[in-house]
Amino acid sequence: MNLNKIDSFYFLGIGGIGMSSLALYFHYMGKKVSGYDRSRTLITKKLEKEGVLINYHDSTEFLPEWIHSTRCLIVYTPAIPDNHKQWMFLKKYGKNIKKRSQVLALITENKICIAIGGTHGKTTTCILLGHILHSTGKKVTAFLGGISENYQSNLILNHRTEIFLVEADEFDHSFLHLSPNIACITCLDQDHVDTYPKKEALIQAYIDFSKKIKSPYKKLFLSKKKGESFPSKNAIYYSVEKEENYYSNHLLIKENQWFFDFHTPKETWKSIPLPIPGLHNLKNVTAALAISDYLKIKEKDVRRSLFLFKGIKRRYSIHYKSRKKIYIDDYAHHPTEINALISTIRTCFPDKKILGIFQPHLFSRTKFFEEDFAKSLEKLDLLILLDIYPAREFPIKGVTSNSLLDKIKMNSKNKELVPISKVLEKIEKKILDILLTIGAGNIDTLILPIKKWLYKRYG
Repeated sequence: MNLNKIDSFYFLGIGGIGMSSLALYFHYMGKKVSGYDRSRTLITKKLEKEGVLINYHDSTEFLPEWIHSTRCLIVYTPAIPDNHKQWMFLKKYGKNIKKRSQVLALITENKICIAIGGTHGKTTTCILLGHILHSTGKKVTAFLGGISENYQSNLILNHRTEIFLVEADEFDHSFLHLSPNIACITCLDQDHVDTYPKKEALIQAYIDFSKKIKSPYKKLFLSKKKGESFPSKNAIYYSVEKEENYYSNHLLIKENQWFFDFHTPKETWKSIPLPIPGLHNLKNVTAALAISDYLKIKEKDVRRSLFLFKGIKRRYSIHYKSRKKIYIDDYAHHPTEINALISTIRTCFPDKKILGIFQPHLFSRTKFFEEDFAKSLEKLDLLILLDIYPAREFPIKGVTSNSLLDKIKMNSKNKELVPISKVLEKIEKKILDILLTIGAGNIDTLILPIKKWLYKRYG
């Protein structure tokens, strides 16, 4: 399909983090863009402010008149249920229909493409790399899986694009539509168990993805755990501590500021600032720096970019800090991510009492990792557990937040299941030093009310 012959786009699920960056891109390219989402969010409000028309009713009467045009492309996300009225109508009468990942592949196919994959860390790596490339003068357009604080967007746009930077999403095998020139795999932990019931299937999908890397460059930046087998003739390895092609070590924490040494195949960059704390983020930053060096970006320019980096929404986002209280919000929705988050907070703020508010995401993920979630959440001092956020799934019998709560070995006085509407009145009665909101569902709707309460009570 030639996207130049398409002049209007309709997005089913336009408020998704991946869908919304595509919608913004085509809107800025001067195309007509409209779409549906089930609820108004900060993302959809931004799209509407930019002039994108969005409807929030699953009815065909809200579809635009041009929906039947041969010059219209309907873009959908796999999260749209089969019984969705607009989706059923568009499948029957739409002229051109593509999955989000297919459209991303069409956009990037004739330019240099860098794709960041991995079950953890790809968003942080991608946003940091996008910032480095953009701030050092590269003509990059980046489709991001999170909101960059520097650009207040999940899209970095250059109208003279020479490099596209994208996230390679393994869910539903989406990344297999891409054919990047440079790829990165940050992690191969098991996740998306609805798509990959066994880890071997996940690894095979990533092997298939690695085979799609093409010239020029044709390079794979790879971090792998000990004992993992991942065949690749074109791999460039990176690591924390272990001496690989690229690696970082000598981590120094001084007054909650983190610094490290970064080693390229030819030189060592001393005392580099780590813009987001945590050992897991050191690994992500190492990946971004390795690709930057490979693209011949100078050390002084990378260093300046890191000093200017403001962070990522919902990735260790500190929303309130005083002598009495600290409030941090994080997107962590996998046991490995929760472990890394709590470990980082314990390192930065030792001997503090932590209350975590956690919203499990997906019934299938909660079922598969129930024991691991329990062990992760036990590392908190106090826990408020929310109901499972279903996203694209239907309930699974016996899989509930109550069953997860029962498995958490914590004094019953210190853990409880609370409706999201009652969270604020619960935390007002708690004795704590650090408050965390953790999860990937709609737990972010708590951020503003919690901030307002903290500022009102503690100044």
